[in-house]
Amino acid sequence: MSAPKHLISWKDWTDSEIEELLNFAIYVKNNRVYFFGHMAGRSMAMLFQKTSTRTRVSFEAGMTELGGHAIFLDWMSSNFSLSDIDFEAAYLSRNVSIIMARLKKHEDLLTLKEGSQVPVINGCCNLFHPCQALADILTIANDRPNDWKKTKICYIGVHNNVVNSLIGITAALGIHLTLVTPIAHEESIVKEVVKRGQAKKTLTWETDLKIAVKDADYIYTDTWVDMEFFNDPEFQKEKEERIRLMMPYQVNQELLKHTKAKVMHDMPIHAGYEITREVVSSERSIIFTQAENRLDAQKAVILNLLDSHK
Repeated sequence: MSAPKHLISWKDWTDSEIEELLNFAIYVKNNRVYFFGHMAGRSMAMLFQKTSTRTRVSFEAGMTELGGHAIFLDWMSSNFSLSDIDFEAAYLSRNVSIIMARLKKHEDLLTLKEGSQVPVINGCCNLFHPCQALADILTIANDRPNDWKKTKICYIGVHNNVVNSLIGITAALGIHLTLVTPIAHEESIVKEVVKRGQAKKTLTWETDLKIAVKDADYIYTDTWVDMEFFNDPEFQKEKEERIRLMMPYQVNQELLKHTKAKVMHDMPIHAGYEITREVVSSERSIIFTQAENRLDAQKAVILNLLDSHK
């Protein structure tokens, strides 16, 4: 059996592999019935250290629709919290065909990958969220199937794991990404990924919102505070400071007057902060279609990785 291929970030995938995966995701979405039963007799372990709605539902529903079984594992109620991660991964991978892990630290995800004998999917960590980025571009490709490579995306918000994965996938596909990121801490930026975007000339930065959104096809925003910290009293001071700094960058109806762009958000949404409820519910919003596309993106990843692991 060949060594397993993983999806930890786009750094380990070639441009052609990423485009092939996207095209496959488009095919899976348009031909769901063809893949019923493909995962019969196979199980996926889903390991969660972070809270989740979309990641858990899309992977579990996706595996079910493919005819397989998904096993939910809470980090704190498993022995991953007690033992060496690679040892637990070595055991787990002898029982399942694939592992999806949603962990807080990228380093822990790499340790899990080293111990696993089966493909590992990054369901989100502090540095990357590749499954989200794939669903984002799948959404755009379905929205404008004839010229999606000419798309211009404007991301407004905090430089985070979603941004790192967006930079990687847009660089691979030749899609232009403009970042408006008033908060961009060094520990959140993956320099290797940024250099790739710069080298491909798909990545630029802007500070003026009106200029940034003027020619954009899609405006993308995300929470200003990581989900595990949003309701944490110990993070309250940092949260208030972020809100003070970021409120001028809210995606609202006033901003949309300066652009014809559609609006995206990876969810969960904190309405009234990074985006208004009015915009979320507006005709310009494709947010819920974007979230729905996580299902087909996850299916494509599962099928791709298991097809390569024979």
